Amino acid sequence: MTPEKKKQRRLRNLALLSLLLLAVGGTFAFQAFNQRAINDRLNEVDINVGGRVHDYYNRDTENKDVFVENYGERPIMARIRLSEFLETRQRDETDFTPLVAGTSRDDVENWTTWIPSAGNINDRENSNASNAFDQYATLTFGWERSGQDAPWYMPTFNHDNLDLRTAAAGHARDWIEGNEATDGVTDGATHPGDGIDAYWSANENFDNSGPIWPGEEVTNQTAQNLQQDRAPMTMNQWSNLPNEDKIGNFWVVDHNTGWAYWANRLNSEQASSYLLDAAEMTAAIEDKVFNGFYYYGIHVESGLVSPDQHEEFLNDGEQHHAELADLLRGIQNGVMFDDGPNPLPNEDSAPAAFDFSTMRPGRIFTMAGEQYRYLENQGSGNHMIIRNNVITEISFVQQEEELDSWYDSLHSEVRARVQPVANNFITGSVPDDVVTFDGGVRWIPNNLQGDVAADVTTVVQGAGGSSRAFALSLADVTRLSGPGQAFPNSLGRTATNSNSWWLRTPGAPGFAWHVNFQRPGQLFANNNVSFTHPVRGIRPAIIINQSN
Repeated sequence: MTPEKKKQRRLRNLALLSLLLLAVGGTFAFQAFNQRAINDRLNEVDINVGGRVHDYYNRDTENKDVFVENYGERPIMARIRLSEFLETRQRDETDFTPLVAGTSRDDVENWTTWIPSAGNINDRENSNASNAFDQYATLTFGWERSGQDAPWYMPTFNHDNLDLRTAAAGHARDWIEGNEATDGVTDGATHPGDGIDAYWSANENFDNSGPIWPGEEVTNQTAQNLQQDRAPMTMNQWSNLPNEDKIGNFWVVDHNTGWAYWANRLNSEQASSYLLDAAEMTAAIEDKVFNGFYYYGIHVESGLVSPDQHEEFLNDGEQHHAELADLLRGIQNGVMFDDGPNPLPNEDSAPAAFDFSTMRPGRIFTMAGEQYRYLENQGSGNHMIIRNNVITEISFVQQEEELDSWYDSLHSEVRARVQPVANNFITGSVPDDVVTFDGGVRWIPNNLQGDVAADVTTVVQGAGGSSRAFALSLADVTRLSGPGQAFPNSLGRTATNSNSWWLRTPGAPGFAWHVNFQRPGQLFANNNVSFTHPVRGIRPAIIINQSN
């Protein structure tokens, strides 16, 4: 919740604030995934597959953060569903009256499932009982702050994938830890923090000796949520996206059932962006309860499975959206359409398994343990590719050393195919305020000149070249951007771990160009060459030839 929202009018003594948000459903909602974990242990396979729902809530500020963390060693798929309950009582009345007839505070299973309208996630469906809550409670979905990085969180200490407790902080109450209480008072926290907005920041530590909270007695350091590629949306809105944009870091809500699906694999040590960012009561509750009490609660239900178990999300007896199976299959595969004879994007394969001549620009693939984006066919069997994720906390001046280190770590079969590029690039330099752009804000430079414009990466044979990794130049990014190119849009330029990445082109003295993630895909040269940050680093590129 933004600071401006915190300043909104609070209920005075006219009503007793009894706002309770519960975290229930734990980590694994399906027996198939639990059984997989049990089998792994019986077979003594020491691979931890698991995730944890985080629920941070503060009654006083009405901040409410809900997201999923993958603390395990393998990717997972995630879904979350919310349900609501509201009841009121005037001072001269004996009993509370529920907003939706037939529901009761003590039976969370019959609370009203939050159902958005098919075309607007911020408007509850008019024909559904959920619509009754529109008047009294405003839910804020997703996380977006102008000029701010993605939020930070404290990773869970609880790595027991058979423990169904959530990471509930502040006034949030884990359903198990709180003994299923619905009194608005009982403590059920399982995780550090007071539930306020932006409680955690970069480079903070928490020592769980004791333990203080459920889990291991270790010291954890804060980590950063993934930046959302786009705001949460409904399945109908998702259906209208181009195929290349349908898989990514954002939430998609099946407005038939209320289940919200993370539209990407959640990889090890990643945490999704927020599904929910705030839950605020409107002024209408004062008119409803002008001299009495009310109770409002949100119940959070979750389901986390390994990608090969994604059909568990379909085989639950509910009437899902007709395209849900397509979404889940796309998440598993990493792509929404048939993309030629090459292995699927998430299918780790040997270099010999690929036919790069059939790849389209921007195609994602996984080769010998690294995931790449295909950039272009340079002819003569040469193909330029780039690492799909950023290697973080590296400054511009450290770039060459770190590129060499990454290259040395590549599988020998990959290195054997890498082609030589110039030993020393003639980059030129251009200050940030000199460059002008076409096609959108800081999108495609239109006035590059001299050495800056000529610094295009190609194969260089002989003594002037060597097989190595390199950073793209400003000229490279310019020519590889636009419709049908490797970076067709601003999100296409942003790495999958939502981090900024350095180019090799200097800006004004002491500065260098980078691709920004906070303003997705935009080009800037406003950071010092010694600048390091947990979400800034390098994105190595190489040119390979299959005939080698």
